[in-house]
Formats: sequence, structure tokens, C-alpha cells
Amino acid sequence: MNRRTALLAPILAMTLAPLATLPARAELVPLATLSAYLNGLTTAEADFTQINADGSISEGRLYIRRPGRVRFEYAPPDRSLVMAGGGQVAIFDAKSNQPPEQYPLRRTPLNLILADKVNLGTARMVVGHYEAEDTTRVVAQDPDAPEYGTIELVFSNDPVALTSWIITDDLGNRTTIVLDRMVTGMNLPASLFNITLEVEKRGR
Repeated sequence: MNRRTALLAPILAMTLAPLATLPARAELVPLATLSAYLNGLTTAEADFTQINADGSISEGRLYIRRPGRVRFEYAPPDRSLVMAGGGQVAIFDAKSNQPPEQYPLRRTPLNLILADKVNLGTARMVVGHYEAEDTTRVVAQDPDAPEYGTIELVFSNDPVALTSWIITDDLGNRTTIVLDRMVTGMNLPASLFNITLEVEKRGR
């Protein structure tokens, strides 16, 4: 399902471009700089566009509160919701009156950037680091559980900023999240990421 793909899509393998075709390494933003940027991204809010493998498009509003919290509010007519908090990911289907599907956040690719301390220099975490179209791209996985998924993070180079990410599943299906008008450093209430509270709210 598309909501699950946005956060949970697993990948068993990824083919990277041959090193001979990559630009000079000097053009890359270093991993240490990208790690520092992500660690400084304590709160963020942005519009997002989700491009699914079948070409369908969804839009909405994204909220991030590191560590461990994210909220995807999908715009009408799709009123679905995906949120992470308390170590869990919950997928609320607007067309269902059933409780949300829940999964451990540690089993999702986004856990890599929602971690308390991001270190892209960790051994076996980064499996791709290259420059493309004036962006720096990093393909990362959980080094202890690569089967949980791989996420490709796309950063603008000057200034350094996260602009999108791409998740590819085990069948080669790609789901892209593009961020727009991102602002950072605001106060986001914990209630935005409280799964139990959201369940109670929807049950009223």
C-alpha cells in the first residue's frame, strides 16, 4: 500500500551507478557535514508531494520532531495519516474504522534520519554517496538490519538542505517524497505525534 511504502518499503538490493561515471568526489558534501545538518534538524515542517511507483501522486503536510517523531497528513480527498512516535509507526486509513496498523519505527528506513544521533560515517550504513544535478545524494541502510530498507536522501549543496528522499522496495518500485517550503526550528507539540491520542480522537 502506498502509505506503508512511504515509510516501510524494504529493499533487498540496489544497483548503483558505476564509479567511473560519477563526478569528482570533491564536488560532494561530506558525510560529516550531512550528519551535522541532520542532527541540527530538531523540528521541521514542510509541504510534501509523494510520487508512487505507479505514477499516482499524493500531497500533504509533513511534521518532524527529532528524535523519533514524524507526521504525514495527506490532503483531501485523501485524509489518511501516517505518524511515528513512541518507537512505533501508525498508519491510519481514512476509509477504515479499524485501529491503525502499527510497526516498530526501527524497522523503517526513516529511522535512520529520525535517530537521536545521526552518524552517516557508521560502518556499512552508507552504500552510496554521489553528486547528481547539483545535489548530493546518500543511500543509507541500517548496518545491522539492511533488510529493513534503504533510503536515498537528496540534499541541496549550497546551502545544505534536505530536499527529498526515495525509497525503493524489493521489486524495484520507487516512492519519492519531495519537500517544499520547509521551515525549521518551530515548537511542535508532542500531541502531534501521540498515536494513542490520535486513536482516541478518531474514535470519538
